Amino acid sequence: MTRTALEATSAFYQASPGIRLFRAALTTSQRLWPALAVRAACRLFLTPLPPKWLNRRKAWDASWRIESWPFESASLTVYSQAAAPHGPVVLLVHGWGGHAGQMLALAESLAAQGLRPVLLEMPGHGRSAGAESTLPQFTRAIEYVAARLMQQGYKLRALVAHSLGASASAYVASRGLPIERLVLLAPPASPPEYTRLFAQVFGLSEATRAAMQKRIEAREGILMPQFEPAAVGSRIPVPTLVVHDRGDSINRFADGQAYAHAIRGAQLMATEGLGHRKVLKDAQVLGKVAIFIA
Repeated sequence: MTRTALEATSAFYQASPGIRLFRAALTTSQRLWPALAVRAACRLFLTPLPPKWLNRRKAWDASWRIESWPFESASLTVYSQAAAPHGPVVLLVHGWGGHAGQMLALAESLAAQGLRPVLLEMPGHGRSAGAESTLPQFTRAIEYVAARLMQQGYKLRALVAHSLGASASAYVASRGLPIERLVLLAPPASPPEYTRLFAQVFGLSEATRAAMQKRIEAREGILMPQFEPAAVGSRIPVPTLVVHDRGDSINRFADGQAYAHAIRGAQLMATEGLGHRKVLKDAQVLGKVAIFIA
């Protein structure tokens, strides 16, 4: 990870006095009670931040139908646009600590093309129940919602996802999800690398970090490197567009390049000055995505 990513993540977590106190407690428990430190680190690592209640009450236009679907021990929130009820579905997925509203500009742009946008809000995010989530759970949620939509008679035209949601989407596309197009916005290339970044921010030793990663992998039944571009890219059979800003301080531009290189025939749209989240609202990006899908 680049120094800018480390600075950005450190500033995010250390802005909260509670998080700073938690960091100090983790540092101490590593020496006195290592097993407790691993469990506590896992809990924090799997807790989406900022807190979901910050985005739970935001108003949506009446043209959107909002449903809560039970899922595992939590729930999913599914937002569907009624403007094109019989149009091909485009499933849109936010990133870690994000929410469905971040994908709204993209959704409206696609609805204008006669497509039916469906936004998925993950457990522990936005209006959805649950306090924790994981990358593997993101993949299970995408596959579940896609299956339900197809059961209802909809055709899946495309999957569009941001950040960690893009990593999950690349994985499910590599498993044969029946879509025609895939769009990855600012994807992270290496989940294990993010555990190292997390460890630096919270002062975790390599032993604690490795134990945390192993605990998460055992819980989810999958190894983190299985989500990396080299592992999934060659198995993605659909046309793919990767959008990544050169100055992204959360996920490096090189991460987007890694996906573009690993997926045969993938297009890479490199932007300037949009960072990690402005790519979701930029007019040129919206236009490129709409043309690519339509």
